Amino acid sequence: MTINDLRLALRLTVEDYDLEILALAQAGMADLAMAGVTGCESMTDLDAVTAQAVKTYVRAHFGSPDDYDRLKAAYDEQKAQLKTATGHTDWGDQA
Repeated sequence: MTINDLRLALRLTVEDYDLEILALAQAGMADLAMAGVTGCESMTDLDAVTAQAVKTYVRAHFGSPDDYDRLKAAYDEQKAQLKTATGHTDWGDQA
């Protein structure tokens, strides 16, 4: 995922907000990592599902979106699915 992907998700064409967008993406990746999701070390190495969760996080936290509650709920659902998905955690067989 690149900054261009994030700008597209936000429907932006200008680069004026790139630093804020990148900071939000890093915060989203850190939030996923704290939840036990692996592969969040580098924005360029995110798989498609994890990248979509980060995009949703950025959309929810960029500015003051009218649909914040919907976006936050969508991000929380994506995070919950990633936390339990095979190949997205390193928890192993902890039964």
